[in-house]
Amino acid sequence: MRPIDMRSDTVTRPTSAMREAMFSAELGDDVFGDDPTVNRLQEVAAERLGKEAALFVPSGTMANQVAIRTHTEPGDEIVVEAGSHIFLYEGGGASALSGVSVRTVPGARGLLSADQVAEAVRPPGGLSHYPVSKLVCLENTANRGGGSLYRPDRVDAIARVARDRGLRLHLDGARMFNAAVALGLPASTLAEPFDSISFCLSKGLGCPVGSLLVGTKAFVARAHRFRKMLGGGMRQAGVLAGAGLYALEHHVDRLALDHARARRLGEAMAAVPGCSVDLASVESNMVYVDVAGTGLDADAFAAGLLESGIWTHATGPTSLRFVTHLQVDDAAVEATLAAFVAVAARG
Repeated sequence: MRPIDMRSDTVTRPTSAMREAMFSAELGDDVFGDDPTVNRLQEVAAERLGKEAALFVPSGTMANQVAIRTHTEPGDEIVVEAGSHIFLYEGGGASALSGVSVRTVPGARGLLSADQVAEAVRPPGGLSHYPVSKLVCLENTANRGGGSLYRPDRVDAIARVARDRGLRLHLDGARMFNAAVALGLPASTLAEPFDSISFCLSKGLGCPVGSLLVGTKAFVARAHRFRKMLGGGMRQAGVLAGAGLYALEHHVDRLALDHARARRLGEAMAAVPGCSVDLASVESNMVYVDVAGTGLDADAFAAGLLESGIWTHATGPTSLRFVTHLQVDDAAVEATLAAFVAVAARG
């Protein structure tokens, strides 16, 4: 039997129907721009987000880094939340690849406010001392915030600050379809205030590879050069794009199941003696649980779960993360909870 893998929604595997879509995809050469399946995926992605154009890239990290390079010049500065994926988990790419400095702002559950953004933006005409503030990057859902959500009113307020100060606004929307489903809103509504948006196909949508970068035609045309520069030009990429088209058609609405299962996990784990969960943060498909009260550290607790075939991820000395996804059904949730209770009792 396969383990129950809740380390991340990046571990999803394509379904049989998705594999068939990949097998039957019409192919060309995407570097030459003539792979029809890639072209169709890019058209559908732009349409879903209400933007003019999109660019297919191998990974979410590349999508974000191409966006940063497209919006900025060396010596500029970007503003991000202190626990953001762009800052913590992209290998220092913003500095190495775009030559920008990164101004980090500690948010609440991974979310920034308009006031915080306004305070972080460098004043104009700084006597050449300061870098030039050029770009604000938000993350929805916010991974380190527990899958927390930016609601439209909060984003609109930040967007007004960015526009007033002459900055661009980028969304690391790796899990933006989770956010859209959780909020009951079209993805285009969440995307509307942003100059560019990245989203992953290889997380909750269940594809093996790929992300999209979306924006205006002019933005995407410039981004195309940086994708090539970073090694993201692929050839018969329609094999992968076919999976993306299938996912956008069949795997978006079902994200609500992942959210319901995460809520079930969070509520049950919060009731286990010695364990605590901030249930306010369980808004999508992630649960962060602190097990300090059991007397076990996170690594020991994870090792105990592994004995029952449950894979999870330690995010701190006493913190574990559980992520629901396409391969986690109701039976897997209940098996995980049974194992969780048993390990907690050992402490």
